[in-house]
Amino acid sequence: MSGEGGETPSLEARGEELERALSQVQDRAGWEALRVQWIGRKQGILRSLLDDIKKVDPAHRRAYGEAVNRLKETAERRFAELDASLLAREREAARRSAAVDVTLPGRRPQLGSIHPVTLVIREMEEIFAELGYSVAEGPEVETDYLNFEALNFPQDHPARDTQDTFFLENGLLLRTHTSPVQIRTMLARKPPIRVICPGRVFRNDNDLRHSPMFHQVEGLAVAEGITVGHLKGTLLAFLRRLFAPDVEIRLRPSFFPFTEPSAEVDVTCQTCKGAGCEVCSGTGWMEILGCGMVDPRVLAECGIDPDVYSGFAFGMGVDRVAMNRYGGIPNIRLLFENDERLLRQVRG
Repeated sequence: MSGEGGETPSLEARGEELERALSQVQDRAGWEALRVQWIGRKQGILRSLLDDIKKVDPAHRRAYGEAVNRLKETAERRFAELDASLLAREREAARRSAAVDVTLPGRRPQLGSIHPVTLVIREMEEIFAELGYSVAEGPEVETDYLNFEALNFPQDHPARDTQDTFFLENGLLLRTHTSPVQIRTMLARKPPIRVICPGRVFRNDNDLRHSPMFHQVEGLAVAEGITVGHLKGTLLAFLRRLFAPDVEIRLRPSFFPFTEPSAEVDVTCQTCKGAGCEVCSGTGWMEILGCGMVDPRVLAECGIDPDVYSGFAFGMGVDRVAMNRYGGIPNIRLLFENDERLLRQVRG
């Protein structure tokens, strides 16, 4: 060791080294790296200098320790000053980036869009209003009687199982269709009746074309002399207004507890225009709704004389209609993911 104070000259060199390093710092990342290098608690340079005190001649240890402490105080002060300088620069940069140039033209605001399901429901309501139908609504939590029994569902019907229906307490359930609204309408009104019943329904089902919660629009017409011909003509007029004037439909025999006879209605797939694609499983057809003549027992249950009146009913999933109406929506889940790109596609 040389001179009074032992290691003091080398510590002075360290101080000069620190100043040179601080002068080269340009950003927060460089400041943090240098701070860890110098005053890090475990492996910093100052920590090493303090640990080296045991190597210093005992006669010079006090002076060495005081010099290291002075260097530490200087380092902490200089890092704090540089921190404040960097913070001021960052705030100024943020202020400049947030500044408004009043000479620039205004920015077009991002516009929202009505959801495709809502668009389809509104369009359906408009079409059926022109056909003389009114809109009827009902609760989403229903009784077993209105959801199943009054609609002629037998006690052992699969729809009454928990793997298909969401049951609640006290004999209540989440409605599996909007047909209970039809029952409520027939109990409250006398024929002639022409209503559509839009709303959310719930079933324990989930795949590319099914969702546990989805939307339905059901229709009901009850009057004297209604036939299957009226049903087919109504559906053809409606679907051609909804999709395209040249759209084709087909009726396939089916079974529903509340209609007899019953049919499934397919419409030309609007994604592939009948050529076959993933949405229609390669068939060129998309099952769009179920329909049929109201079973006389359902009419009688609602206090309507089936010997005088007849009627037809139909029901369709709005979400599947939206997938067809706005071609290019291959997965029903896309309708419920709040993806703005889908809304822009519909708006465009």
